Amino acid sequence: MRDDQPAQDTEQVPSGDPLAIDTIDPTLYNADLAPLSHRKRKWGAFEIFNVWSNDIQSLFGYTLAATLFISYGLNGWAVFAGIVLAGLIVMLLVNLTGRPSVKYGIPYPVMARASMGVRGAQFPALVRGIVAIFWYGVQTYFASTAIALLITAVLGGGDGATFLGMSAVGWVSYVIVAAFQLALFLRGIDWITRYLNWAGPLVYAVMIALMIAIWIRAGGGLLSELGAVFAGSGDYEGGPVTAFVAVVGTMIAYFAAVIINYGDFSRFVRTESKMKRGNLLGLPVSLALFSFLALVITAGTSVLYGEALTNPADIVERVDNVWLTVVAALTFFIATVGINLVANFIPPAYDLANMVPARISARTGGIITAGIAFVVGGLWVSVISSMGIDSFVDTLGAVLAPLYGIMVIDYYLLRRQRLNIQDLFSSAPDGEYYYSKGWNQRALGAFAIAATFSVATVWVPALESLSGFAWIFGAAFGGVLHYAFMRRSQARPAPAR
Repeated sequence: MRDDQPAQDTEQVPSGDPLAIDTIDPTLYNADLAPLSHRKRKWGAFEIFNVWSNDIQSLFGYTLAATLFISYGLNGWAVFAGIVLAGLIVMLLVNLTGRPSVKYGIPYPVMARASMGVRGAQFPALVRGIVAIFWYGVQTYFASTAIALLITAVLGGGDGATFLGMSAVGWVSYVIVAAFQLALFLRGIDWITRYLNWAGPLVYAVMIALMIAIWIRAGGGLLSELGAVFAGSGDYEGGPVTAFVAVVGTMIAYFAAVIINYGDFSRFVRTESKMKRGNLLGLPVSLALFSFLALVITAGTSVLYGEALTNPADIVERVDNVWLTVVAALTFFIATVGINLVANFIPPAYDLANMVPARISARTGGIITAGIAFVVGGLWVSVISSMGIDSFVDTLGAVLAPLYGIMVIDYYLLRRQRLNIQDLFSSAPDGEYYYSKGWNQRALGAFAIAATFSVATVWVPALESLSGFAWIFGAAFGGVLHYAFMRRSQARPAPAR
């Protein structure tokens, strides 16, 4: 079967035949961007499950899940339903973007060339890379706070003079985390896979142990507190429907960054059915389990300490047990490094490689990512956190939203799930994805209009109510416009090139 022919069923995989070298443009190709042959595919459903588990299990993810139950005044079952619904929606979204990468073995930046043009795809890949690099630096800092907590619990200290808002222990911890992450990445995808495969289950094991310990200490008061949470107060402004929509929208937004570049991971999966099974277990199922554990632990802290603690670090601080502090600190570190690798390191490595493939490999892209992110994380406490940077990052995320719709509509409705893999790496004027000097101006037009709308939801007060679903609306708008513009162009005679 040729690579540009549709698969006969969902288990069909690419033959792995090499590209015709004489038609490849070296400025569009390197070994990391090339289609991954089937014999190099080692991932199954378990690996995909762990990608999502590690994406969920961060300090921020725990705080978010716990906060949803106590901040919206909803019945607890309604919150669970909203979380599971969000997981199902994200699962459906990534099944769509993951399928072509399973079929052809290509990463997200290459997939984007089909709709945006072989040169035009560089812009959205660069924006995605900037967002990821920023958050990689920030998450590296947060992971370092776990190591600092461990060091001070065992050796004491931690106070004294600071530089850029961090103590000596803080800086030592930050360097340790940055070096660990880079070393793991440089060992290759097999080492990253091993890390994710044991990190996800280990974090769940520690969370279950912590839940049991708190349940034993809280006794019958825990069930009473859980009953109060599940009863709901109904005091959310706008009513229960608005609150439910906010829960679903918030959880979808949490995964928005990974949805767009999910092909960077699905290309390592052996079959589409294994990808779908991993998505099912890793999204709605794993998300429901994680949220349940966070709820029980948070309810237990309310009984024990008189207030609901949604930050795991605050829980450990109240317990005042050295061994628990060590175990918890290591767990926080493992969990945060996991999400950093999944959401913030691998994507920009490919995105940077796509910018100048002849000179930048994914390995080099990872080193560049780590270098820039080290500066970002080092400046987080003293400079960046006080700049109102959230709106800047939200804006970059909103810019990316329409690309999802454009890619999906282009692949499924316009191309009918067929790609000419050879032309994805060719800058020949008669190439299928060359368009106008490598840029698909119609796709860029759809992208610009839809992105303007998405960005407006971040900055225009009148559209603030849409901000929770800004990503979904932006993606849908971009896809509809792209379909309309491309169908209109197909109805006209093609211009000579």
